[in-house]
Amino acid sequence: MGCGTCSTNSGEAPKGCQSNGHCATGGCNKMNTFDWLEMVDIEDPNKINIIEVGFKQGARKAFFRIQEQMHFHTGDWVVVDTGNGSDVGKISLTGALVSLQMKKKRTDADRVVNKVFRLASDRDLDRMKEARNKEQSALVRSRAIARTLDLNMKIGDVEYQADLKKATFFYTAEGRVDFRELVRSYAKEFRVKIEMRQIGARQESARIGGLGPCGRELCCSTWLSDFKSVSTVAARYQNLAINQAKLSGQCGRLKCCLNYELDTYLEALEEFPKNVDVIKTKSGKANLIKLDIFKGLMYYSIQSEKVRGKVITLGTEQVWEIKKMNENGQFPEDLLAYQSKPENSLDTEEMDFADVTGEIELPALKSNRRKKKRRNYRGKNRRNPNSNPKNKNKRN
Repeated sequence: MGCGTCSTNSGEAPKGCQSNGHCATGGCNKMNTFDWLEMVDIEDPNKINIIEVGFKQGARKAFFRIQEQMHFHTGDWVVVDTGNGSDVGKISLTGALVSLQMKKKRTDADRVVNKVFRLASDRDLDRMKEARNKEQSALVRSRAIARTLDLNMKIGDVEYQADLKKATFFYTAEGRVDFRELVRSYAKEFRVKIEMRQIGARQESARIGGLGPCGRELCCSTWLSDFKSVSTVAARYQNLAINQAKLSGQCGRLKCCLNYELDTYLEALEEFPKNVDVIKTKSGKANLIKLDIFKGLMYYSIQSEKVRGKVITLGTEQVWEIKKMNENGQFPEDLLAYQSKPENSLDTEEMDFADVTGEIELPALKSNRRKKKRRNYRGKNRRNPNSNPKNKNKRN
């Protein structure tokens, strides 16, 4: 199994797949961007001397400037200048698409100062793998040190620079944290330059990745780059139960996908009448308890003193008619005259089924053998008094 862009040979693992022949990590890269201009064999008139490079399988991306005599292609490994040493990354975009990506991320071309040194050699790639192998053990050790200092923070991820001269620790916290003592402990433990970078809960889940309840990879780690605010109002418009456990994602916040279909629901709700939470009839008031947006139905319950009355299903046309009557001071006799059944209701299916097959025979109930055994045991004890050990003791 491999990605669609991986070239394969018979009996071999997919070439270019960094998960050794399978896509357990969700692909070769995070936040992939398809450089379609690279696939077209034409000269790019709007080509610029800036490229986009991704680090740690696309978890972090940055822009770098190249010299005019240099020519790189998407997917090449390059050595870049980070200002605090050198790092190795993979080119994700080149050409005119870089300017569009910079416009999307609101990055000015004049601010791109760091340059690309050269293509990465085998020695550079080996040092990068060595740096990646140190990150897991450093993450465990860094969390232990932060816990001993009683700091209210969580170390989410660690990223080593390819030259092993700098390590960036990504953490989440509710507020500001005084980690001066923590940085000194990290510098003494890891013997590299330490950088602490605070991120949000959504950014943490995007870096770590994972699978959502839909069975696919998290949107924030594959394609979602901007995080919009999500509120429980979106769940209420979609008639979802306000269950924090089901509505929350792996980041602990409300799922971003609650906003995906919200516009469709809002458009469908425009066809429903407004201010009809309570409608009046001669027999009393009826309260709106539920909406079926897909079928265009509204469920009302007749108000009672002690218990809720019968639930009556009304269509939007019937509710519009009753609303106009209430505005004119008129009240219908009863809502049962306006009741409408859905097309695929349970009663209709049962009637059609009974008409076709005739009478419905229920299977005979199985007798409980365990109860019979108990009865026989009790009966034997009554018939034979010697079977009871208490009677034997009395007799002796």
